[in-house]
Amino acid sequence: MISQIKGTLLEATPLSAIIQAGGLGYEVHVPVTTAEKLPATGKECQLFIHAVYREDSATLYGFATREDRDFFRLLVERVSGIGPKIGIAILSRMSVELLRSAIAGSDVALLSQCPGIGKKTAERLIIELRDKVFADSPGSTGLPGTGAAHPPAATHFQDAVASLITLGYKPAEADKLVRKASAQAADTATTEELLRLALG
Repeated sequence: MISQIKGTLLEATPLSAIIQAGGLGYEVHVPVTTAEKLPATGKECQLFIHAVYREDSATLYGFATREDRDFFRLLVERVSGIGPKIGIAILSRMSVELLRSAIAGSDVALLSQCPGIGKKTAERLIIELRDKVFADSPGSTGLPGTGAAHPPAATHFQDAVASLITLGYKPAEADKLVRKASAQAADTATTEELLRLALG
C-alpha cells in the first residue's frame, strides 16, 4: 500500500501531478487545493497518498497534507454515493477547513454547491460525518450537543467565506481568499479581520 510519495515533480496540472521517485514516474490525481501548493517543476515534492486498486487499474490520489488525505478517505469510505472522482471534485471546490465547518454547522446549502452533490447527498454527508467532525474538533467530547461544534477560528473562517459569497464571490474563490488571509492572520483573528485581509 502506497501512503506517501516524495520525489521530483516532473509535471503538474490543476488536477494531476507526475512525481519521479526511485526511478519511476507516478501519476497522481490531486484536488485543486493541493495543486495550488505544488512547487515548481523540477523541485522536490511530497504528497500523502490514497491508493485505489481495481482488477484493471491502480489509481493514486494525492494531497498536500495528511489531514486532507484522511478527510478524503472519510468522504469516499463513509458516505454512500461519493466515490474518488466526486471526492476530488469536492476538495477542489472547498478546503477541508470549510468543509468541516459546513458539516458541523449542517450547512446543506453550502455543501450543495460542490460538484456532484445535491441536497440529498449533502444531507447524507452531514449525517454520516458530523459525529466524526465533532470528535476531531478541539474542545469537543465527540458527542453531538456537547463541547464545541468547531473552534472559534473555524467559525470565523466560515463566516468570512459566507460573507464573500454574499458579496458575489464563487465559493471556491471565497474559500481561497480566506485561506490566504488565515495564513497571514493570527489564530485569534475575527471574521472582520479575515475579511479585511481577504479583500485587502
